Amino acid sequence: MDFDIRYMRRAIQLAKSSMTDTHPNPNVGAVIVARGRIIGEGYHRRCGQPHAEVNAVASVAPDDRPLLAESTIYVTLEPCSHYGKTPPCARLIIDSGIPRVVIACGDPFDKVCGRGVAMLRDAGVEVVEGVLEDEARALNPRFLTAHNLHRPFITLKWAQSADGFMDAVRHPDEQAFIFSSPLDSALVHRERALHDALLTTASTLLADNPRLDVRRWDGPDPKVVVIDRRGIIDAATASRLRLFADSTRRIMLLTPRPLRLPGVENIPITSDTPLTEIMSELYRRGITSIMTECGPRMLQSLIDAGLYDAVRVYTSPRTLGDRGTSPAPVL
Repeated sequence: MDFDIRYMRRAIQLAKSSMTDTHPNPNVGAVIVARGRIIGEGYHRRCGQPHAEVNAVASVAPDDRPLLAESTIYVTLEPCSHYGKTPPCARLIIDSGIPRVVIACGDPFDKVCGRGVAMLRDAGVEVVEGVLEDEARALNPRFLTAHNLHRPFITLKWAQSADGFMDAVRHPDEQAFIFSSPLDSALVHRERALHDALLTTASTLLADNPRLDVRRWDGPDPKVVVIDRRGIIDAATASRLRLFADSTRRIMLLTPRPLRLPGVENIPITSDTPLTEIMSELYRRGITSIMTECGPRMLQSLIDAGLYDAVRVYTSPRTLGDRGTSPAPVL
């Protein structure tokens, strides 16, 4: 078992090599050991590219390939058993003649979820599970939460003054009060790049006219989910909003009133569609992680419904006093 822990720790280290590149796939590392030494290792580099197990097997030198028949492969996540963008890794392990597999944690994705382990065992492969499970789970909180709960991993994010306000009294054409420091702003953009989508509301778009893109960090622009329960965003309104100015942006508009614009995916809702139902629908449409970019009312609704998994609060040293508006939500 000490050897299993040692080599699984190396697999976890490898999995951390591409923490922002594999999305929406999980970060996975794999190590192949024979006769007390590592003969192959790899990690999943990018979605659509070979999985960790494939890279590990491919890295084995020709002179070491006969050792696969007496080796152990250490994998941070259950090997897949289905054909997706790549062939199943469980089948590769079997075909490679590897007799023993040590897995840190299971894969809750519906197309795997125990099937990888079953395929290996049915082929006579020895499987050990649960080695450094907690450490491995910490690699993929968004992926694991989404597929366990069948809703996106939800990060609540807001900025506030030292006395707990999210905005200040301002003129209609005045920009929203800025609480975040330049460093905080860069970190927010990093968080945006790490999520599938940003969640906002029609009210926030009309009040702040944000771009909701990634500018201060190197990463992709996420989708934007807009909840518009009253259907107030029409073509004329959208033409004044910066979010809709770029036709390449991917927007999911939840509304009773469809908006026919390039890049907009309409999802029908009513004024009282529960947030739990909305989150389930987003998961069905491929959203596995979401971060809020909205006001205190929506934030409080998510909190009251228990729909959050992480919280990021950026607090300015400044106070607003009588100028303060929009009190921050209460956890």
